[in-house]
Amino acid sequence: MIHGSGGGAVGKLSVGHGSVPSVDRTFQVDLRGVVDLLSHHLYASPRVYVRELLQNAVDAVTARRAVDPAAPAEVRLEPGDDGSLLVHDTGIGLTEAQVHEFLATIGRSSKRDDFGFARGDFLGQFGIGLLSCFLVADEIRVETRAPGSPTVLWTGYSDGRYTVRVAPTARAAIGTTVTLLPRRDAEHWLSPDTVAELAMLYGSLLPLTVHVGQQVVTTGSLPWQGGDLVSYCESLFGFTPLDIIPLSVPAAGLTGVAFVLPSPANPAGRAGHRVYLKRMLLAEGAEGVLPEWAFFARCVIDAGALRPTASRESLYEDELLEATRDELGSQLRGWLVKLAGRDPRRLARFLEIHHLGVKALALHDDEMLRIVDAWWPMETNGGRMTLADFRAQHGLVRYTVQVDEFRQISAVAAAQGIALVNGGYTFDEQIIERLVALDGGIIVERVEPSDLSTHFTPLPPATELAQRPFVARAQAALDRLGVEVVLRSFDPAGLPVLFLVNRSAAFNAELRATRNEVDDVWADVLDALAATSEPDRSQLVLNYRNPLVRRITELADDDLVRLSVESLYGQALLLGHHPLRPADVALLNTSFLGLLDKAVPGDRA
Repeated sequence: MIHGSGGGAVGKLSVGHGSVPSVDRTFQVDLRGVVDLLSHHLYASPRVYVRELLQNAVDAVTARRAVDPAAPAEVRLEPGDDGSLLVHDTGIGLTEAQVHEFLATIGRSSKRDDFGFARGDFLGQFGIGLLSCFLVADEIRVETRAPGSPTVLWTGYSDGRYTVRVAPTARAAIGTTVTLLPRRDAEHWLSPDTVAELAMLYGSLLPLTVHVGQQVVTTGSLPWQGGDLVSYCESLFGFTPLDIIPLSVPAAGLTGVAFVLPSPANPAGRAGHRVYLKRMLLAEGAEGVLPEWAFFARCVIDAGALRPTASRESLYEDELLEATRDELGSQLRGWLVKLAGRDPRRLARFLEIHHLGVKALALHDDEMLRIVDAWWPMETNGGRMTLADFRAQHGLVRYTVQVDEFRQISAVAAAQGIALVNGGYTFDEQIIERLVALDGGIIVERVEPSDLSTHFTPLPPATELAQRPFVARAQAALDRLGVEVVLRSFDPAGLPVLFLVNRSAAFNAELRATRNEVDDVWADVLDALAATSEPDRSQLVLNYRNPLVRRITELADDDLVRLSVESLYGQALLLGHHPLRPADVALLNTSFLGLLDKAVPGDRA
């Protein structure tokens, strides 16, 4: 696309090593290739041509008013009957020398302090804006007049040619008119309805008057500086905000507003925000404006100092954007803190909807951790309550790390007087462990199901000694499954059996099961991961307070003891919602049929 020119202008002739002369040459640019690059790789849609035309016009007006504050500030877009589009501005115009310099050189911008004005006063950052018009036009005409200069006519063609001459008819007023003649199959982009729609989309907030035909598309004010913001949010984002948070970052020249979503948002999704730069729309769905944890808000902002990317459709990641994002996050956090102090009921409603975002922030922010501790009710085996209330009642915070583990042991733990918090939901485990950051006196303890057996009542020594033969027979029934049988007394007495999983044992069991299904290479890898010593086994705890268990311990028939213990094991797996291995399924079937066989009289031959 860009290549050396054999006939380019000679900039310097020198002799290098040896006798071969070295000639400095300019590059030639294939304009069709550049337009293809713009349309397929830089701009998301040809519609940006309207934004680029408005941007150039606004910058020209800004430049003129910098030297003549009384100069008119107006841009007019006029779709023609022949399918063309004319864009008039009352800007500063260009001299013939400036036309050659700025319109004929790709990458050159007339806004880089060439008029001696502050760079930050202008919208444009790159000198390729006019080229975007070739996405919809085959021919571009620029008629321009600067103060004290004749009217100049520049005509550019999509094949890379251009002409510059003094216009045959002098322009009456200072300013510029850009005329676009449409490309084949691109006529719809220059239609009156499309032009009006795009001009309103990109330029409705511009601080000057923009006409499309006889229609004024600019409002003259920022919506968040007055007006009905609820209706504005509904029309813009399609929801009624739960709350509205004003935003301001002076260092970035930023003002705006954040709307809190009234329904849960996906934490994994990237929130899109509406961003204006110097009141020109940059993007309808810009990402990275707010911190990732603030997925509960959608914002509309206007910034003067943030930088756009080359396509001017997103923000450039630099230190200023990072600092701005942090400051906006601080303002959202401050809103939450104030809400906790002024309107607890509204905060509770917010947390009910967006607790994931607040909990994510609480992982590294002590102020948010205090809010979660005091206001977010977690699941416990004593009902839902906040961590602060739980500590007030029980002191020590015991918690499980998996939802299934909590469900398996919560009722039994409560019967033993053990208060448990379910730490298996997203971020809850980390939040509980971070409580010590608030107060060094807070004690938290992770509970595994196998730990519960230490809180059960041991049998009296004489009873334990008498029951050893039964425990041995029960153990023999389950040895092949890697389960340890324990006889204890615990509440409630109506629960005959409880299966307590040892996490290390379960992990090694999974390794062994997987090893039998993979090839030798992976089997060696799994062997390396397996524990070098046999871990503690999961436990089947028989409740000696249960009348059925007592009767089973008194059985003399070894086969009936085996079937009974196997049946209790299967029931414990089902009641605890434990995953069933093939061996467990087979045991359930054989024990059930075996008990039926003994229970139903008849000929067993």
